[in-house]
Amino acid sequence: MVDSEAHEKRPPILTSSKQDLSPHIANVGEMKHYLCGCCAAFNNVALTFPIQKVLFRQQLYGLKTRDAVLQLRRDGFRNLYRGILPPLMQKTTTLALMFGLYEDLSCLLRKHISTPEFATRSVAAVLAGTTEAIFTPLERVQTLLQDHKHHDKFTNTYQAFKALRCHGIREYYRGLVPVLFRNGFSNVLFFGLRGPIKEHLPTATTHSAHLVNDFICGGLLGAMLGILFFPVNVVKTRMQSQIGGEFQSFPKVFQKIWLERDRKLTNLFRGAHLNYHRSLISWGIINATYEFLLKII
Repeated sequence: MVDSEAHEKRPPILTSSKQDLSPHIANVGEMKHYLCGCCAAFNNVALTFPIQKVLFRQQLYGLKTRDAVLQLRRDGFRNLYRGILPPLMQKTTTLALMFGLYEDLSCLLRKHISTPEFATRSVAAVLAGTTEAIFTPLERVQTLLQDHKHHDKFTNTYQAFKALRCHGIREYYRGLVPVLFRNGFSNVLFFGLRGPIKEHLPTATTHSAHLVNDFICGGLLGAMLGILFFPVNVVKTRMQSQIGGEFQSFPKVFQKIWLERDRKLTNLFRGAHLNYHRSLISWGIINATYEFLLKII
């Protein structure tokens, strides 16, 4: 009789437990795109930061790859990962927003606006990219910390932020226009072409094959977008390497760089080959990590 009563009481306890857990499971499901984007960014930054630093020196000073590497060697291993905190903070946050907001906004717009899916997803991609630009100050500080001209002015992220404070909030957002342009249009192309590219790859039948396809898809897109928006990043880097002074427009800064580099596309795109390989690896890692985590979470 005691066993019978105990048996009768167990189901309600288990049901209650499941009910208590269900909101938490739902919350994890809603946030998984943000979490996967964040983890993918962390993985990427940790692996590719030294390559990014060589590329940065080329964009800022127009150096050849060998000269940029030698400059980093002179700086020493101690300074190799100097400035990694801002991109780590920025990339984990912005990629979480990029993937998470894109999915959320796409669903929201589809429910309330009767437009073609391509248009809905394009608007969602632009809005996600615009939201990412809120964290431009992190990208700005990263630029200052990687520029060897500022090594004596500050040694860490906090000092760099503090150095900009006296110039007002606008100084933190120097270079915002190229950031907005790059984020919005690159998001549209990335999310718009990711599916079609993967469809044209060989059909994956195993987990490892899916991982390879996701890497190839993300890598090809990243490399293409890296080349396409390379001049925009060159201008952005020049704008953000300045502390104080006049806020020059995008066309004015571009014209100045164009004249400095003898009006040659080859000089303007100096470092583009390294950017191509870095983007290929970075976005391959990001897309493969994101899709892998999306399946297991």
